[in-house]
Amino acid sequence: MSEIRVLSREVSELIAAGEVIDRPASVIKELLENAIDAGATVITVEIKNGGRTYMRVTDNGKGLAPDDLPIAFLRHATSKISQKDDLDSIMTLGFRGEALASICAVAKVDVMTKRREDSYGTHYAIEGAEEKISEQCGCPDGTTFIVRDIFYNVPARLKFLKKDSSEANHVADLVTKLTLSHPDISFKLIRDNKNEIITAGDGKIYSSVYSVYGREFANSLIEVDHTWQGIHVYGYTVKPLSAKPNRKFQNFFVNSRFVRSKACAAAIEEAYRNNIMVGKFPACVLYIDVPPNTIDVNVHPTKIEVRFSDEKLIHEAVFFAVKNALMEKDEPGELVLNDSRNFTDHELFDFPPEDKSVQLEFSVEEETLPEADKILNQMSAVESENRSVNATEPVVDDERPLPEPPEKRPFEPKITKVENIPIDEDKRKSGEDLFLAELAEPSPVPVPKIQEKITVEEINKVLQEIPLPEVPAEEEKDDDFHYINDRSFIRSVVREVKKEPEKPKPIVVGELFRTYVVAQVGDEMLLMDKHAAHERYIFEKIKNDISELETQMLLEPVMVMLSYDEFDALAANLDKLSRLGFEIEPDVAPTVAVKGVPIILGDSENPTDIVTELARNFIQCRNNPQLEVFDDLYHSIACKAAIKANDNNSTIELQALLNAVYGNENIRYCPHGRPVIITLSKKDIEKQFRRLV
Repeated sequence: MSEIRVLSREVSELIAAGEVIDRPASVIKELLENAIDAGATVITVEIKNGGRTYMRVTDNGKGLAPDDLPIAFLRHATSKISQKDDLDSIMTLGFRGEALASICAVAKVDVMTKRREDSYGTHYAIEGAEEKISEQCGCPDGTTFIVRDIFYNVPARLKFLKKDSSEANHVADLVTKLTLSHPDISFKLIRDNKNEIITAGDGKIYSSVYSVYGREFANSLIEVDHTWQGIHVYGYTVKPLSAKPNRKFQNFFVNSRFVRSKACAAAIEEAYRNNIMVGKFPACVLYIDVPPNTIDVNVHPTKIEVRFSDEKLIHEAVFFAVKNALMEKDEPGELVLNDSRNFTDHELFDFPPEDKSVQLEFSVEEETLPEADKILNQMSAVESENRSVNATEPVVDDERPLPEPPEKRPFEPKITKVENIPIDEDKRKSGEDLFLAELAEPSPVPVPKIQEKITVEEINKVLQEIPLPEVPAEEEKDDDFHYINDRSFIRSVVREVKKEPEKPKPIVVGELFRTYVVAQVGDEMLLMDKHAAHERYIFEKIKNDISELETQMLLEPVMVMLSYDEFDALAANLDKLSRLGFEIEPDVAPTVAVKGVPIILGDSENPTDIVTELARNFIQCRNNPQLEVFDDLYHSIACKAAIKANDNNSTIELQALLNAVYGNENIRYCPHGRPVIITLSKKDIEKQFRRLV
């Protein structure tokens, strides 16, 4: 009797279903992917008892034709592909044609579907791959799947399900991933008659993240948008201080499909290197758009993994996208004291717009008033001389009173043009001699007092009262020298000038606990950890100027005894040690002679600890000759050379350190991931003292 037999359809269906359906979340995944591929914009998911007894997925997609329903539940029946070449350009979530067949093989399924052009819908019921009902019914446009009693005919699988709360959590996690991958679709998850997830479906990634992960997570995000060699990477990643204790918050979507990718995970963690604390992992919601012919999505039955044709290119694209975002948009940590208020929808779902304020500057074109500045400067000089001569006498203001400062009014940008200023001919002639005499003899004469801040109207008024000499017409040429005449004033305008305000410089105010430097910059107070700041400064100097580190030779070599593996590691990397500024020679194993150390280490008398840590790092990185892997080594050097907490430092030293690190985009965290500077705004301080309510 033959030992090889062809399995029955029922057994083969159950075996095939085991590859695709292993828990209720697998059913929800397949049904949601079909709903998304059907063009749905609103999808509702409902589960009871963790999905073990009841699951419902309702969408408003295009629906199914009555004749297509029985075929849809056959294995390898799909509308997504028709020939082998279609596998190279798959953009849909489902395509294998196994989902519905696997679901109906292990559960009781009811379907109600209707197309927009049909007058009636269709009710179709199937249990254990056997058709039960097929009839017309009334139902809304779209499709509703109801799945009951999963694994009712496979008790062995049923007992492997976890408790209802655990299975429901798997369903919620799945809906979360699909919600993030398709922010243009409104999702609703109902769990045991309670709404758990509701999204707006407005197409904004930030609003989907906010709906799923909450306000605190959303506020810690940095926007990412970068294209590298045709690969577009966009989305959000968290600030280094908001890193998570595990990788569960790393979400990667390739062509709107959630995937698990070691290449992407390694790339983002490499981008956070030296900016994140040990034991923490970055969280992200990143979307990667690649040509469909460069990935293979048919390597796993559940399509949770994909294979890239060039993983190195994907690694580089994700790395540069995240690294650029961290360098450009990660701001120093801000300390907020009891800042609770209500947020508007615009603040919750949109980032605040950039500050595009324009500063108005009152100015005059150079060719319009060539002598105006000279006249005003001379008047100011004469007034200063009079003040110095009469410094001992009381000042009596016999001149006209100073004009009252103008009222502060709301800003109304406009351009004022001074035209056709009338000139009194009698005043001009009477003042001509005085004007020329002032230019010839700098003798002090009474002049009106000038305010420190002069408006354009006051300039025009003063210049109007100054007599002007008549200029022949042939001398009015456009050359380097110009006379002041009535035509000069006609071209005077108040222009709107875009000018970036000068950035204020930090000033050291004091030091707290001999560790934290207190400084003021503008309307902000800074707290700087002097050890972390100096450590990062040295670390960046070593990395950027590694080829320029100079060696300080010691008067006598320092003999350092190591273990044999440490001795071998140093002996094999003497060239790299010399580039780091160390002069080390192997002696009788396992002893080495340290003849020189980097100048940056200062007056370190005993380099034993540093050399030992160098050897350990060489052991850990012995298979990778690239210098980037020696970051830990740079950490050790920087930490040993940096000033320490409780050290006595002068204000000049602290000011120099603050000037070196403030505004430097590379110095935001120490090499161990701790923040270097945190800020506290004047507004928050005033709130604490109730100066502001």
